Amino acid sequence: MSSLRSSVGLHPIHTLITCTLLLTICLLLGRQSTPYATHLYPTPTFSSSNSGSSDLTLEQRLERSEKLFSTAVQRRRELQDKFGADPVPYPPDVKPHPAYTWWDFVYPSFNCPHEVERIGAVGDGGKWVCGLSRIANKPDCVIYSFGINYESSFEAEMLERTECQVFGYDFSVNNFGPEISARSELVPRAHFHAYGLAGKDSHGPGDVPPMYTLESLMQMNGHTFIDVLKIDIETYEFETLKDLLKEYEGRALPFGQLQIEIHAWKSHFQKTSQLMTWWTSLEKAGLRPFMNEANLVYYNYNHNKPELQEYSFINVMGKHALISD
Repeated sequence: MSSLRSSVGLHPIHTLITCTLLLTICLLLGRQSTPYATHLYPTPTFSSSNSGSSDLTLEQRLERSEKLFSTAVQRRRELQDKFGADPVPYPPDVKPHPAYTWWDFVYPSFNCPHEVERIGAVGDGGKWVCGLSRIANKPDCVIYSFGINYESSFEAEMLERTECQVFGYDFSVNNFGPEISARSELVPRAHFHAYGLAGKDSHGPGDVPPMYTLESLMQMNGHTFIDVLKIDIETYEFETLKDLLKEYEGRALPFGQLQIEIHAWKSHFQKTSQLMTWWTSLEKAGLRPFMNEANLVYYNYNHNKPELQEYSFINVMGKHALISD
């Protein structure tokens, strides 16, 4: 044993190797004990050689998305054939089946051909937008927002990141929220009016609140097209859009994309088939859903069914920045 100890002491390289191993072990243990270490989220590298879409034109991407949308419509019809146009969970004398809601029939199936991102506050207030980069520097970019309620994080971020003019309408408040009203650099491009959106004009001297159709407001403002249209008007979206589609029947709708909160309260619609009739009229007019999000703030606060959903649509008709180069 004494001779072995002396032989080890005669080889300093062994000591160096031992120290190196101990240092490596310590470093590894140190990394494991750091729960939020930066190495947890490495920077990814992407290869375009096998992406399958890097060489597609905008027209080809849109065509592919339209095929996906058509497939989703067919699957919807199959589900309707299976459970009926008005599915009822656990109907009497019928073997129980999953409790479908009408949201299951209308899931987003169209891919925005550009980047998709959520604009505005986390939680209630934010909206999903398609291709912001396509309109960011557009000199005549116009955004219309109906339903402000003192929460303007979406409109404020759109102003920050684009050169657009924002027109806000809400008869229940008297200005944009502090996200805009308290920032002098944003105010010049933000235009607020205490008007409501409706399917018919009603803004005479005795009309309180004053209600305008979308076309009337566009004429007043000298606009022929809206790049982003946001609607959050507490169930009035159904009648308003129904009348709007009639007004533009045979013509392309005058906006590039639509961000809308749909309020499918039972008090407003008793049957899924009623909602479906309204929904398919949007699709026939060229609107394609590319994103949705449940309003979980409402759901958690009221402990109710998920009756409120945010949807984002792209308009595939006409000619505008999202579908044409």
